[in-house]
Amino acid sequence: MGGLEPEVKDFLKRIVWSVFLGLLWLMLNTTFGIYFNLLFVEDKISFGNIIYYLFLLLSLVGLIWFYYKTWSKKFPHG
Repeated sequence: MGGLEPEVKDFLKRIVWSVFLGLLWLMLNTTFGIYFNLLFVEDKISFGNIIYYLFLLLSLVGLIWFYYKTWSKKFPHG
């Protein structure tokens, strides 16, 4: 990537980080939810279900905040 212009390099970094963190968030939450059986509510809601869904919601807010901060930066061309 040494021959790219700085604007193009910055744009590609934004894309790569956005896709990487989105997929990481999805895989971690799905894996832990299914592996530890926290995603599904069996007979009643357990403390683990509440903690899992609270973490899911807070990490989603953090991911959206990251997307907003990353993509709200102005590009040099506009």
